[in-house]
Amino acid sequence: MNKNYSLQDLPKIASEIISSAKNKTLLFYGQMGVGKTTLIKELCKSLGVLDNISSPTFSLVNEYQTANNDKVYHFDFYRIEDEEEAYDIGIEDYFDSKNWCFVEWPENIENLLPLDAVEIHLSLLDDEQRNIQLKQ
Repeated sequence: MNKNYSLQDLPKIASEIISSAKNKTLLFYGQMGVGKTTLIKELCKSLGVLDNISSPTFSLVNEYQTANNDKVYHFDFYRIEDEEEAYDIGIEDYFDSKNWCFVEWPENIENLLPLDAVEIHLSLLDDEQRNIQLKQ
């Protein structure tokens, strides 16, 4: 997938990602303010998450429950000092759990990422448009 989109397109984009992802670990790359958390919120809605979805900037991980009792893990490694912090929260267990794992700032834990994770690259085109590229 490589396409431009606007905010109105997010439900369709999220649905496409969920149905086409070859793995449940999704890595979100993009500059600050490009819309990573906004896209993750839409993905969670698409999966039936009923919880309030917010970026886990200080806690590193938020756990959400879907309507059919599945779990979704949302990570934000922006403020992480070193990969040891990710080890301390048990990152391997999350990745091995077979649940959806959405990872913001994955470049900060590069050596710990599953090799088969799906990369999602977001870029800002202008105030209204973004570009998304999926690499599987």
